Amino acid sequence: MTWGEFVMQEKGEHSSDEPYGLADSLRRQREDILRDWERAVAEHQPDGLAHEVLLRDYLPGFLERVADVLEHPPDEGHLAQVVPDEHTLRRLEAGLEPAQVTLEFGLLRHCIQRRLAHASGAAHFAEWALLHESIDQAILRATSLYTSMRDRMFQALERVSEAAVSSQDVDTFLSCLLHILLESSVSVDGAAILLSEKAELRLRAAVGLGAQEALASDIHLPLDEGLSGQVATERRPILVRMASTHPKLRSDLARRLGLRAVYSVPLLKGERLIGVAHMSSRTLFDFTASDKQLFRTLMTRALSFIVKAELIERERAARAEAQHLLSLVDMMVEACPVGLCLMDRELRYICINDPLARINGRPMAHHLGRPLREMAPDWVATLLEPHFRRVLEEGHTVCNHEFTSPPGHEGPEQHWLCHYYPVRNTDGEVDGLGCVVVDITRQKQVEAELRRAGELRERLIGVVGHDLRNPLNAISISAGMLRRQEDLEADAQRAVERIQTSAARMARMLNDILDFARSNTDGGLPVHRERVNLHELCRSALEELQVTYAHQRLELDVRGDGWGWWDPDRLTQVVGNLVSNAVQHGRADTPVRVEVRDEGDEVLLAVHNEGEPIAPELRATLFQPFRHGAKGKASSSSVGLGLYIVQQVAHAHGGEAQVNSSEHGHTVFTVRLPRGGEGASGALTGGSAPVPAVVAAHGEGDGL
Repeated sequence: MTWGEFVMQEKGEHSSDEPYGLADSLRRQREDILRDWERAVAEHQPDGLAHEVLLRDYLPGFLERVADVLEHPPDEGHLAQVVPDEHTLRRLEAGLEPAQVTLEFGLLRHCIQRRLAHASGAAHFAEWALLHESIDQAILRATSLYTSMRDRMFQALERVSEAAVSSQDVDTFLSCLLHILLESSVSVDGAAILLSEKAELRLRAAVGLGAQEALASDIHLPLDEGLSGQVATERRPILVRMASTHPKLRSDLARRLGLRAVYSVPLLKGERLIGVAHMSSRTLFDFTASDKQLFRTLMTRALSFIVKAELIERERAARAEAQHLLSLVDMMVEACPVGLCLMDRELRYICINDPLARINGRPMAHHLGRPLREMAPDWVATLLEPHFRRVLEEGHTVCNHEFTSPPGHEGPEQHWLCHYYPVRNTDGEVDGLGCVVVDITRQKQVEAELRRAGELRERLIGVVGHDLRNPLNAISISAGMLRRQEDLEADAQRAVERIQTSAARMARMLNDILDFARSNTDGGLPVHRERVNLHELCRSALEELQVTYAHQRLELDVRGDGWGWWDPDRLTQVVGNLVSNAVQHGRADTPVRVEVRDEGDEVLLAVHNEGEPIAPELRATLFQPFRHGAKGKASSSSVGLGLYIVQQVAHAHGGEAQVNSSEHGHTVFTVRLPRGGEGASGALTGGSAPVPAVVAAHGEGDGL
């Protein structure tokens, strides 16, 4: 008697008014059974619980198949079809051993019995026996499939491991792996692997049908194109049952070959897409579950090899780059004209270049691993060791440490400039120090020569300026006496005026030269302060200058309190130099305006003129000695010291001089003067009446 006949006979012995059969009860309480099963699995094997979300998907179908078997019992010997191989293979792929799979089916049996025990009125002995037989057959099928699949997998993986050891590059390994796939599965006619490169997929290995033609074509595909693009985008395996007519498969070669089944899987490292793998068949419309499992396992090994090869290549490239950089550093250290070295915390030389080794008087090779006191002269080690210890202990850089060879040193006197800096490891701890030594003996010699030359020049200027005063005074006095004679003709009178004007100009030049010499030898211009009204001082100075520059309009604009403690002669000299500079470089048709403004504790003196703008590169050096105007051209009435004297006078009073020149040609020289002395309080104004805002000597227009 068959299972079907036995079950139907058992059902016929009971009345038809019983509530439900075992199949109906199994369907109605399926979800409750599955929840009970999940809890039972979690209690018995908590380590495998992480896989149950994936593996539970196949159990509802299994229970439905069992219910179908209970309703329509098959002939004996066909119960193994109740359990799909995919169900068992996915469990084994997740890492479950046969004992665990057997335990899970046993727990499922227990959960079904507990839930359906109350349905015994509808479930007869034959149905229960058939249910138990279905579960037993599932366990036997899982064990048998695991054994055969394990043997097949082990053989394939052993060959893959041998290929991984013998392969020198990724392409060779992938080709060997695909050949192993073809030899392990008779249903696979071809396979290919595409790897992700620069936002596209490139064919790297192919075997079987059309492999040579495909490799010769050097196929490159965008990441979103065709079947490969779909697999790469969706990040899941895809089965195509009729590839030659599938709209996503755009390969003419695949259509010509008449491919049917194509199974494709993504190669993923976390969220990163490594590539896409395909296997195909020209005879089948689908692959067996074991073939798919084998393909996925082999592709997992391929992924591991690819990732490992990438890491090795990156490490090799990093080592090559590091070696290249070290070579460059070595070349730089060797070619550097200054002394360089690195030391550890015990002040032993780690590396040193030839210039520093020559300073120590020993070969480079003798320094390595030796301490400072053994390699350097005693006086050098005694001098430098405290600085080195401080760098190591405090971790601070020591810059511009200058020292000179002692008197007892053999040979000529030598000078060095050194810098010491900490060398830290990746954790920020000081592992050693670096030292840079520059021989500045020649620079010191040049500085000494320049200093002696400067002192000689300043001394000569002072002597010349002082000794020329007597003959120049004689010329000025004689010219004045001649000018007072009434019987001089007009030509003679003009000649005498030119002599007198030239003598005055020479006197101003000599004063500038003497002031320059005095400022360099005495540490600055001397000033004799007294209480001065800068408004009145500027008015008097401009009245005298207007006679000299009769063709130029001079204006004075004064505001606020102009009292302070200054040297009146020096400030008169400042006004004269600035106005002379403004007249020389300004336009004759525009006025030169002198402004005096009260700014609290300071008084501002400014001279404005319109003319060619001063170039930015000239402004930085305009107040240096022996500079001639905005264009650098010498004037017959200047030796290039006027603006330098202005700055020195400002500094002597605790102030500063500045220049601004716009692109429109408006130039202003500004001198800021602290009031100084008792006048700084602003209370002592001398009782004079307030000075009007604008002083005009020639009516409306403020001209002088």
